[in-house]
Amino acid sequence: MNRKTFVLDTNVLLYDKTSIHSFPGNDVVIPLLVLDELDRFKEKPGIIGESARYVNRLLDGFRDIGRLDEGVKLPEELSRDQTIRVIIGDHAAPFGLAGNAMDNLIIAATLSEGREDPNRTIILVTKDINLRVKCDALGIRSEDYYKDHISTEDVDYSGFHSIELKKEKVDQFYSDGVLNIGLDSGIFDNEYVLVNEGEHSSFIARYEDGLLKKLLGAPGGVSKISPKNKEQSFAIDALMQPDIPLVTLTGIAGSGKTFLTLMAAMDGAMSKKYNRIIISRSLQTVGNDIGFLPGDLNEKMDPWLAPIKDNFQTMFNDITYFEAMKDKGQIEVAPLAFIRGRSFNDSFVIVDEAQNATVHELKTLITRVGKNSKIVLLGDTDQIDTPYIDKVSNGLSIIVDRFKKTNLSAHVHIQHGQRSKLATMASNIL
Repeated sequence: MNRKTFVLDTNVLLYDKTSIHSFPGNDVVIPLLVLDELDRFKEKPGIIGESARYVNRLLDGFRDIGRLDEGVKLPEELSRDQTIRVIIGDHAAPFGLAGNAMDNLIIAATLSEGREDPNRTIILVTKDINLRVKCDALGIRSEDYYKDHISTEDVDYSGFHSIELKKEKVDQFYSDGVLNIGLDSGIFDNEYVLVNEGEHSSFIARYEDGLLKKLLGAPGGVSKISPKNKEQSFAIDALMQPDIPLVTLTGIAGSGKTFLTLMAAMDGAMSKKYNRIIISRSLQTVGNDIGFLPGDLNEKMDPWLAPIKDNFQTMFNDITYFEAMKDKGQIEVAPLAFIRGRSFNDSFVIVDEAQNATVHELKTLITRVGKNSKIVLLGDTDQIDTPYIDKVSNGLSIIVDRFKKTNLSAHVHIQHGQRSKLATMASNIL
């Protein structure tokens, strides 16, 4: 295979710190101005600051191996047969592009690298869609960073199967509450099953170790509620199962994801199963920095807690219960950017709008979950507000795909809205 040269944009290094050594058998080039950009992020909290510091320290360590301007071969434990080189590149952007724009200077550095070796394949790797479009206009090869992408087929995983069984099998399930269908069914553990859809002799169940098992019903403590459809029944079972520590719920706005999750969390808190409810979400819409909003941490998070408060309003007809639990420490707000180093034991962790987080942010949060805890990721992968990620590369889609074959997680896609007929129609036609 012919070696290629990959020029890395700043956003790739900030998105995934290991991207710097993720191109085995090829050469990686980092423009000097990218290092200048990294320097501005090294003191940021959360994943971004950690990534900037990691790349800086890694490059500093490579100086002991050789000169970065000439190219340094990486140790085999980092990447097989890969080199890294830092280049200065042209100082002037191509004609027609603003000369002081960082993206345009990265284009200039890529073009200069191509002139150095016209026979070498040069590819600019960036998560910036507009930069990739500019590259096409200039005849420069460019691509997204694909390491964390999943296939378009996998992104539509619903979390349940439809199968057909004979009537005697259905009768046996109703009689015994469990049915053995074998380990070679092609169904994942904790995947939900709809048997004989449309027929009178039908049922829904959860698959585990070759068995179809009855679903757990809705809790009757804090909020007595009945599922509105089979997907909500699946979701309630997943939320109430004590041996499923990771639950992912996706669906359109108003499908009941947040409400059902809060109901399960409150039931767990009131029954003393969990000591506290942790609510987290990405603050990407304010530039990964909550400093733009006045007040302390709780006041800065208040606009992002509005959906949670709305559901408490629906559940209890006021929000004083929410405020009282927050004052007692039973409900805690934990922004994703400030999650590093924490540990959540005996906790019910809710991550709202998880489709706006990267897989690296969600990994940081999931690895904080300790004993006797449950984490629920909620989101709509058709509504992504974060730049540089989309339906096949956002953290929620990747977590669903990578955990679906394990017995530690369950996923449910709720496709029907329950907020109102208007809200559901708007989600479908607008």
